[in-house]
Amino acid sequence: MKRMPLLTLVSLCALYCGTGCSEEKKEVEEQIKLVATSALQKDTIITKEYVAQIHSFQRIELRALEKGYLEKIYVDEGQHVSQGQLMFQIKPTIYQAELKKSQAEANYVGLEYQNTKKLADKNIVSGSELALAQAKYDKANADVSLARTHLQFTTVKAPFSGIMDHFQGRLGSLVDEGDLLTTLSDNSKVWVYYNVPEAEYLTYKQHAKASDKATKVKLRMANNEEFDQTGVVQTIEADFNNETGNIAFRATFPNPDGLLRNGETGSVLMTVPLKNALIIPQKATFEVLEKKYVFVIDKKNVVHQREINIASEMPDLYVLKAGITATDRILLEGLRKVKDGEKVKYDFRTPKSVIDNLKVYSE
Repeated sequence: MKRMPLLTLVSLCALYCGTGCSEEKKEVEEQIKLVATSALQKDTIITKEYVAQIHSFQRIELRALEKGYLEKIYVDEGQHVSQGQLMFQIKPTIYQAELKKSQAEANYVGLEYQNTKKLADKNIVSGSELALAQAKYDKANADVSLARTHLQFTTVKAPFSGIMDHFQGRLGSLVDEGDLLTTLSDNSKVWVYYNVPEAEYLTYKQHAKASDKATKVKLRMANNEEFDQTGVVQTIEADFNNETGNIAFRATFPNPDGLLRNGETGSVLMTVPLKNALIIPQKATFEVLEKKYVFVIDKKNVVHQREINIASEMPDLYVLKAGITATDRILLEGLRKVKDGEKVKYDFRTPKSVIDNLKVYSE
């Protein structure tokens, strides 16, 4: 009779433990219930980024056209000059003397020609003698023009408006014909060159032919800020680079404030259309050793870690190049609660509803 209460107590404890363990197991199962989705497949537009080099619209070398001492420099390095503005003066003394000499010879030959013409009019000299005098006079005038041209070449003027580079010669230095004095750049607009892979070039050409509109691009500058002007793709080089498989594009950007200069670098941002692109939320991915992965759920509800290849990145979204298909189910939430090969329970949400909740809209 004394054993009955003890047996009853043991039974109650066992019942309590069994009920408690069952509730705890049920609570754990509820806690690890996860959320899954799949990739959204649709036509979209992504922004591709290409490393770019910036060149002045016009950039030329200014060289001495005559030999002599650099007598005057009227401008300074980095200065903006206007078309026709005087920049350099080579000492003109010798060329001034040559011009005076040729003018004097032309005057002398001109008097001879006038006298010969008077005699020819009176039939005192032959017509051939008059023609010879005419030829001498023409040659003398040509020598005057040549001497005047040499004298004009002692002054160097700006062929167009632009910005001066640094000087290659200093005041008083002896320069020879053809010596570099400086360079002049017209930065009112700039040419931006960037290389595009062959596959993306083909996609671009097909889309450009279908749309029949000029492709507009943006420029991210070296300070990671976006340039406030929009560029237009105006030309593509003729040949691909066999070593890189790329072809060079050239976009023209207006540069009204002169912010961009020759030799700068940046990144061209060009929109590229994608057909049947696979789009997933960034929150569905995780990173291991700089590689991106997702958890794919198989038919037995077992998760498997799978590497994905990112084609482009948008706010809160990734556009995939490879890794999964549109029918694959992937974990959206609770990625840290599971391990590869583990069986899970989950709630499925359609990709459209997931992306709409992210407040991101793809075009």
